[in-house]
Amino acid sequence: MSFISTRFKSFYNDKTQQVVLFSSTAIALYGYDQGMMSLINTNYNYLHTMGIAAESPIVGIIVSVYYLGCAVGAVFFSWWADKFGRKKAIFFCLATASLGNLIMFIAGLGYSPGARSVMLLGRVVMGLGVGGVDSVIPIYSSELTETEARGKALAQEFQSNIFGLLMAFGINIGVTRGLGKGNQWAWRLPIIIMQVYPILLLSFVNRLPESARWFVRKDRKEDAKKALQDVFGEEGQNKYDELIGINEDEDGQHVTYLEMMTPGHPQFHPTMVTIMGQINQALTGYGAVSVYGPQIFELLSFSPILAEYLTLGNYTSYFVLMSFAWLLIDALGRRKLLVESSGILTACFLLLTLFAGLTSHSDQLHIPALGPAIAGTVSLFVATGAFGIGWLTTVWLIPTEVYPTYARARGTAISVIVWGIANFGITLLTPIMFNNLKYYIFLVFAATNAIAGTWTYFYLPETGGRTFEENQEFFEVAKEAGSWQVRKVKGGAYKKMPYKGEADAERVPLLSRIEDQLP
Repeated sequence: MSFISTRFKSFYNDKTQQVVLFSSTAIALYGYDQGMMSLINTNYNYLHTMGIAAESPIVGIIVSVYYLGCAVGAVFFSWWADKFGRKKAIFFCLATASLGNLIMFIAGLGYSPGARSVMLLGRVVMGLGVGGVDSVIPIYSSELTETEARGKALAQEFQSNIFGLLMAFGINIGVTRGLGKGNQWAWRLPIIIMQVYPILLLSFVNRLPESARWFVRKDRKEDAKKALQDVFGEEGQNKYDELIGINEDEDGQHVTYLEMMTPGHPQFHPTMVTIMGQINQALTGYGAVSVYGPQIFELLSFSPILAEYLTLGNYTSYFVLMSFAWLLIDALGRRKLLVESSGILTACFLLLTLFAGLTSHSDQLHIPALGPAIAGTVSLFVATGAFGIGWLTTVWLIPTEVYPTYARARGTAISVIVWGIANFGITLLTPIMFNNLKYYIFLVFAATNAIAGTWTYFYLPETGGRTFEENQEFFEVAKEAGSWQVRKVKGGAYKKMPYKGEADAERVPLLSRIEDQLP
């Protein structure tokens, strides 16, 4: 009991732990939605209430409009975060997500006409809130985390994202087995249970510190000093002095979305890196795998019920393997994880094409379907782990690391906008690809993963182990060098995590130091 009491007191007084736990729980909202919709889409009462057929493209539209709401919410709440503060923006993001969830819950409850319109409205409103969360939380978290721990903090938060997905899918299976696919509460209960996330977070948000970088930007220096002391204790004064110096360098600077998209502007290059990161993440195909998990396993010739249990197993493995993400992201770096996971994903999807083809034609080939189906399942589990370790966190982290303070909120918003539009397209097209391409959908994902990995290898700088200001130096030097290829900028220094010598060895992650000593 004394150990538990000590840990509780430590958490109660440790603002850094509180920020990470709060941010993790907030990010879980996004994961919960993916797990929630995957089985709702196959509920007979839901399809009847919405007036749609199981193979209708409207199923995909209802899922995907959420991502358009996310894109709009990212723009609005990132502006709010810059103008009124990170905490206030987070509060209203959560309130909006809660409202959208409630609208979804009441869609068609006791009435039929207009149920689909109400559901679409709820999806968009919830998307507004979750898009805001996905935009503001990474900024807030990164601005309150030590340079050496930014990746670990965000990876832990995105592990909670997978916990949300796993929780929602598990609840879905439980109520579906208990109530049946024809019962309306089998799809309404998973929706309303999601309310636990925003309600708990809204009750806790006032205990959190505001971002000191935002305070300094707004010339509220005493508030900034107090916030840094709350988070970092005695180190707060040193960090305050650093922030004041950085702010003086950036004083008076401002950037618009149009300027960030204008070639030649200093923020154009980091914006293109941000955009391509989200496009490449969408190209991995995991937006589709997360939302349409059971249908993926059905392509391997499993029955619908077994496919649901295998999906639950895949999500459980996903959650466990995400532990490697926060162990490795600050040790090996963002770039290395992305490139190597792309190679694994490409290989796994090629194998999935082969194994799904064998199971589909097992009768003609006179072979048992079970062997290729099991091999395909293993390939999909490995691919899911590779995506979680390599791609899930990194593309959200990089936008928080490459921009100056005055552009960070807009840059992260652009990241969410592109993510929203890209996933809108993927989740809208996936049911159509299922119906027309069958297992060849895996071949498409193999090709798109190869494209994503190739672009990353040539053009993505390593941002881990460096301060925000050191990362901005890459883009300045790239402009002078006249090339965006990482190997041609500063002698390829940004191809890997930095090694700063024995005097500064404590700042370099252990695995990085070991890696540098290998032949």
